[in-house]
Amino acid sequence: RAANFAMVQAYWYIGESNIEEEQSGKQRAEYGEEVVKQLSERLTKFYGKGFNERNLWYMKKFYQTWPKVNALRSELSWTHYRLLLKVEKNDARDFYMQEAIEGNWNTRTLERQINSLYYERMLLTQKKGKELVKAERKVKKRSCIQVILSKTPMYLNF
Repeated sequence: RAANFAMVQAYWYIGESNIEEEQSGKQRAEYGEEVVKQLSERLTKFYGKGFNERNLWYMKKFYQTWPKVNALRSELSWTHYRLLLKVEKNDARDFYMQEAIEGNWNTRTLERQINSLYYERMLLTQKKGKELVKAERKVKKRSCIQVILSKTPMYLNF
């Protein structure tokens, strides 16, 4: 787990380096994909495989999505984070991240839950649950009033 987290942090720092140093803090470099291509070649030559252009784009997006290294969770692997990067809504991403940690989800489970729109289904269930609670309160309120009226002598009913 420690080795996995060290790799996650290293990838975050590569993403940071790509944005802050190679692109001077801009979201995109003026010379576009050439920066990533050259960086990929340099890192692959120096460190070996795992630094292809596609992975570097993930690292860049990783840094942009979690701009503070302290926000990273040691319970999640690089593959977890790559899957989470595909989730566009921040609330949904945070939900999946927390569920993956609390449920000790492997990456297959996380991917299945994302693809099955687990977050959206949970939202719908909660909304339906809240509507049911409101309806039950109304019914209870009416039944209490009806009980009181039924116990009231006839001459007090208006």
